[in-house]
Amino acid sequence: MRFVSFLTVFLWVLGLNAQVAVQPASARYLNLGSYSKKFNDVFGARANAASLTGLQQNGIGVYGERRFMLEELSMYNMATAFRTQSGSFGLSGSYFGFSESNQTQLSLSYGRKVSKTIDIGASFHYHNISQAGIYGNSSAITGSLSMLMHLSEKITAGFNVYNPFRAQWSKTSDDERLPSRYTFGLGYDASDKFYLAAELEKEEGLEVNVNLSLHYQIMQQLFVRGGIASLTSSYFAGLGLMLADFRIDFASSFHPQLGVSPGVVLLYSFGKKKDEEGK
Repeated sequence: MRFVSFLTVFLWVLGLNAQVAVQPASARYLNLGSYSKKFNDVFGARANAASLTGLQQNGIGVYGERRFMLEELSMYNMATAFRTQSGSFGLSGSYFGFSESNQTQLSLSYGRKVSKTIDIGASFHYHNISQAGIYGNSSAITGSLSMLMHLSEKITAGFNVYNPFRAQWSKTSDDERLPSRYTFGLGYDASDKFYLAAELEKEEGLEVNVNLSLHYQIMQQLFVRGGIASLTSSYFAGLGLMLADFRIDFASSFHPQLGVSPGVVLLYSFGKKKDEEGK
């Protein structure tokens, strides 16, 4: 029975998330700051590469998640980003699964400011699925394009087009391709303590998903985040602690049928801040 339960959950997760990318159950928790000038971080490029232009410091982060409390559905994410005079660069990677069946993703992103109100970005993504036995490995390479529009000091809008040309998996028939995904988001930096974000996401073959999320800075060293994804009726929440250049978050998502997926975020920022450089 344990094996049957595991197999059911595993196939459900693959069907929902693995088509496009290795997505954490609390994906919006990691990507929450994509449309914010104040609460962005190195994970923001996962949702919108143009958000790299808003980073205040170079940084590196890792995220680990135990999806639905199953060891076989463990997920690990890494992201790093750094700013240069020619724009901002980001590198990220994800691993999901276990030794017999797993997925990996590597992404290289670039963001650049083209005017006072517009930032653009692009990413290249490499996906690989590894299955034990006769199935072997299958891989695909695709890309995405992003833009952010700063409508005011407090409001930022953005969109991301992922895999517009529907890249094909290797070793498969022509109809087995990575589906396209289109995302439009809006962020509102209400104050130095409070931020709201809303996002519409349409992935090929799925209904429209609405993501709603918020960030509240309780004090300088402590904040909370929360939100909901309509497609799966999943909720997420987290508590973050900031200590000088280090940050640690304890996050979790809840699916009404499959249960809890706890995770931990570790972030380290380094280098001069943007305002210290007079930029």
